Amino acid sequence: MRSIFKVSAAAVSGVLALTALTGCGGNSADEGKNSNKVKIMVGGLDKVIYMPAMLTQRLGYFKDQGLDVSLLTEPAGVQAETALVSGDVQGAVGFYDHTLDLQVKGKHVESVVQFSHAPGEVEMVSNKAAGDISSPKDFKGKKLGVTGLGSSTDFLTKYLAVHNGVKTSEFTPVAVGAGQTFVAALKQGSIQGGMTTDPTVANIVDQKLGKVLLDMRTPAGSQAALGGPYPSSSLYMNADWVDGHKATVQKLANAFVKTLKWMSSHSPEEIAAKMPADYAQGGKTLYAQSIKSTLPMFTTDGVMPANGPETVEKVLKAFNPNLKNATVDLSKTYTTEFAKKAH
Repeated sequence: MRSIFKVSAAAVSGVLALTALTGCGGNSADEGKNSNKVKIMVGGLDKVIYMPAMLTQRLGYFKDQGLDVSLLTEPAGVQAETALVSGDVQGAVGFYDHTLDLQVKGKHVESVVQFSHAPGEVEMVSNKAAGDISSPKDFKGKKLGVTGLGSSTDFLTKYLAVHNGVKTSEFTPVAVGAGQTFVAALKQGSIQGGMTTDPTVANIVDQKLGKVLLDMRTPAGSQAALGGPYPSSSLYMNADWVDGHKATVQKLANAFVKTLKWMSSHSPEEIAAKMPADYAQGGKTLYAQSIKSTLPMFTTDGVMPANGPETVEKVLKAFNPNLKNATVDLSKTYTTEFAKKAH
């Protein structure tokens, strides 16, 4: 171990300049000369689980480090991963589990700042289907929403099914994104339940469209559902880029760790006030409540939690044929070097 604008993954190269939410953009030659220019793709900027990305920008911590960071957004973490692997961005904010999946595919990607020690995910069930689904044992024959096929919500849903005796072939994962698209799918009955995050969870409960089946927004919830800490949202980057731009990566870690510390010492209402107003689609009070429900998932130091990688490996190997018999070098999937120096 080393110490909201949807953009199709295929077209991301041509639209990065148009979708950048901060910074001035610039061509690759300019970025080669100035490594303080960084593009980061987020698997849903308005999701509370990825809140540290936008919050760091809003607090001015990137600028304080002399960084020119462009934040971009995709509806699912798997699409953020695609943008990173293709070289269109230098970093991705998404789930740590992608680093394991990519390693067995021959890609060396590592988490450099670990935002969380729990998934922050919630398995919801529609009110109409609540009588038929009381636990993951009842997933058989159901259509369950995930942000995207191959996404971390897809991974976790499959694990919960297999762990409870349901084969992955016995239910249907449906890519419905998050936010209004997830809510619409639940309303229309195209899914009976699904995995999502706040503020979508808060809106579903507020609209009385469904209820919480499994809550993994806290370390205790992660322990109960997955058997241990589950490091999820993180800043992950190509290891070769990290090795060649250590000063820049350290500045990113400094900014993100400062944000995590700030989050731990401020109220949900204070945090909500710093975020873009249009993120609070259900109103300020409901948005602050969604932040309060999700805050327990975040680390305060950006360091990978002990035994976290092992839990993720166990979960992925339970259902993923690519990983089941593969040897994964967990020490190459993350580094604590930068987060520890940020202290």
